[in-house]
Amino acid sequence: MTKSKVSENTSNTLNLPLEREGFFSTLIRELSGTLQDLVGLEEASGFISVVGQTMGGQINQEYKSALKLSNLSREQIAEVLVDLKKRIQGDFYIIEQSDEKIVFGNHVCPFGEKVLDRPSMCMMTSNVFGSIAADNLGYAKVELQETIANGDSGCRVVVYLEHTEEAEEAVGREYFKG
Repeated sequence: MTKSKVSENTSNTLNLPLEREGFFSTLIRELSGTLQDLVGLEEASGFISVVGQTMGGQINQEYKSALKLSNLSREQIAEVLVDLKKRIQGDFYIIEQSDEKIVFGNHVCPFGEKVLDRPSMCMMTSNVFGSIAADNLGYAKVELQETIANGDSGCRVVVYLEHTEEAEEAVGREYFKG
C-alpha cells in the first residue's frame, strides 16, 4: 500500500496559512458578509448585535467575578474594555473620559484584515461595550465614529454614559440595564 501525498506531508510540514484563529476570523467574516448580502447591512448588524449583547453580558460577569465586585465604576469599565480588547489582540486605548462619556481609539482590529468591508462585525464592539457600560451604570449609547471596517486608519468609539444633548445627537445604539 502506498502513502498518499497528503499523509507524506503531514500538517507539521505543509506550508499552509491555515490555523484556528484565522479559520474562525474567516468564518465570522464570511457569515457577516453573507448576512450583509442577503438581508442588508442594518439587518446583518442587528443579528450580530444579538450575539454581541449575549457575549457582553457573559464578559461583564467574568470581569466582575474576577475583580470580586458587584458593579463596575466608570473608570473600571474603561479599564475593563481596554483590557478585553488587548486580550483579543486589539489595540484600544482611552482618548478621554468623563462622567458623560468615554472615548476610545484603536489601531488594530481583533479581526485583523478580515473586518475590511464588513461593518456589521463592528456590532460586536458596540454591543459588548454598550452591554457592559449599561449593566453597570444603567445606560449607554455607543457611537462608532470611525472604524477600520469602513476603511478608516483606526477606530474611534464613543460610549455615552448619560442622556446629554451630545449623546442625543450622536448616531449610535442605545443600551439599558437588564
